[in-house]
Amino acid sequence: MSSLPDLGRWAPKLLLTLRAGYTLRDFTADLVAGLTVGLVALPLAMAFGIASGVTPQAGIYTAVVAGFLISALGGSRTQIGGPTGAFVVIVAGIIARFGVSGLLMVTLMAGILLVLMGITGLGTAVKYIPRPVTIGFTNGIALLIASTQIKDFLGLTTPAVPGEFLERMKVLGEHLGTIHLPAVLLAVGSLAVILLLPRLTRRIPGSIVALLLGTLATTLLHLPVETIGSKFGGIPTGLPPLSIPEFRADLIVPLLPSAFTVALLAAVESLLSAVVADGMSADEDGRGSGDRHNSNVELIAQGVANIATPLVGGIPATGAIARTATNIRSGAKTPVAGMVHALTLLLILLVAAPLARFIPLATLAAVLFVVAYNMGEWREIGAILKLSRADKVVWLATFALTVLADLTVAVGVGMGLAALLYIYRVSQTTTVAPVTDEYIESGRVHVLQDKEVPPYVSILRIHGPFLFGTTEKLGEATADLSRFAPVVVLRLRNMTAIDATGLHALEVFADRLKKSGKTLLLCGARDQPARFLQKSDFVHHIGAENILPHVDAALRRAREVAADFEGVGREVAL
Repeated sequence: MSSLPDLGRWAPKLLLTLRAGYTLRDFTADLVAGLTVGLVALPLAMAFGIASGVTPQAGIYTAVVAGFLISALGGSRTQIGGPTGAFVVIVAGIIARFGVSGLLMVTLMAGILLVLMGITGLGTAVKYIPRPVTIGFTNGIALLIASTQIKDFLGLTTPAVPGEFLERMKVLGEHLGTIHLPAVLLAVGSLAVILLLPRLTRRIPGSIVALLLGTLATTLLHLPVETIGSKFGGIPTGLPPLSIPEFRADLIVPLLPSAFTVALLAAVESLLSAVVADGMSADEDGRGSGDRHNSNVELIAQGVANIATPLVGGIPATGAIARTATNIRSGAKTPVAGMVHALTLLLILLVAAPLARFIPLATLAAVLFVVAYNMGEWREIGAILKLSRADKVVWLATFALTVLADLTVAVGVGMGLAALLYIYRVSQTTTVAPVTDEYIESGRVHVLQDKEVPPYVSILRIHGPFLFGTTEKLGEATADLSRFAPVVVLRLRNMTAIDATGLHALEVFADRLKKSGKTLLLCGARDQPARFLQKSDFVHHIGAENILPHVDAALRRAREVAADFEGVGREVAL
């Protein structure tokens, strides 16, 4: 008989939350959140299907099947699964080379790989992807998605648009003279609604309002623009049809690189989304939900979902950060909300599918332009450009290869460069020098043994290189911020090296502390970490006055900060 800890290790979050007690109030909150995110997911699912080179219903079928399974079997309370922008480019490339049957095989193979990653615990390996690589291919994917929507946004009349970026832009440029004014006006209007409505209210999804208004305008005004009906013949009414995909043994080896890329992207995006969900679900006191996601269970659920979606002609699926955030903001409490989201889409298929044929492609292009912008993490480019030359080379190589070659090559080269950079940085941490009187004397201000640490101060230390692959340890050690005093001193005396991923982890930690009403001080950074911190925006992020040379100075600064805390100030004065 398995013990409760074993059950907690492998059981889906749905089962654990229901066992803990599920009330009518919880169900009401989940119902509202599920209905809301289901409406948000509708235009996205269709848009991702069309942009990937398949039918709009393939995107919806994926959102229904994968969305339900990921919530029912996953390791996160509030994760929403379905088709995402990350797969658009690679799916289109697979279809171009191997057809839809090849795509279904890739999705199935990626699902098996994800299940194996979860069962073996290899899901933790995704944390070894450095931040310049993830930012590089995210920037590249966003640019590629936007480029695929230019034709529909402008209503261009062109021959078949090539899959390669440069060739695509060449064809689009040659046919700019065919711009169709009604399509442009409709697309711009839809874009304006999506961008401006959140400033008025966040209760109503802008993409849904744009979809409704665009469809009404097209129908009532008889606009001569391309629609789902004119291009795809509409969306079939009823349940997704079940069929076993054609399996070709001769394609297994050629499709393996694509399957590994899809599995890696699904793992990275789903676990990143789950981490975001953990943070958004945090209590105001900084304790967090007390219920972090289970990475391995989440990956198994992602795998099962990707094994199942080919049965309905679907495309790869993963955790969707934007829809997960919408789910949480709408009040979701448990995975039931994600299941309701899938059932909402299914209900639309059963009842309102015939109306989808009136939806204009220009409006869906506007939706995907916003998706591309939001997923691109463009603001991170400025931070990357302030890092070392090596970090910039890793980012630029990944970005350029994503756009100009393909994602598999981009991730492989980016990881190779990052590994070499890792080896170089670790090698730089080794020093050999004589111990002198000056060395002994200079170390006294860093020693903790003779220091009195007041009760309003907590001290953490990082020992060793703080590079990609190790940064998760900071999050694990500080999961419950209520255990820490109002002033947290992070001692970097024994941190030998840091990179962009480590820097991002420090920024996230500083933001979490600030949100919980606490202050972060850094002290004792050595040569490479000190130079790295000064080059980046981190000094402005935390404040130059909160980066100190040693623990003596940090304790003095802590006394100044503590005076601002109610109750602590009186204690300091005594």
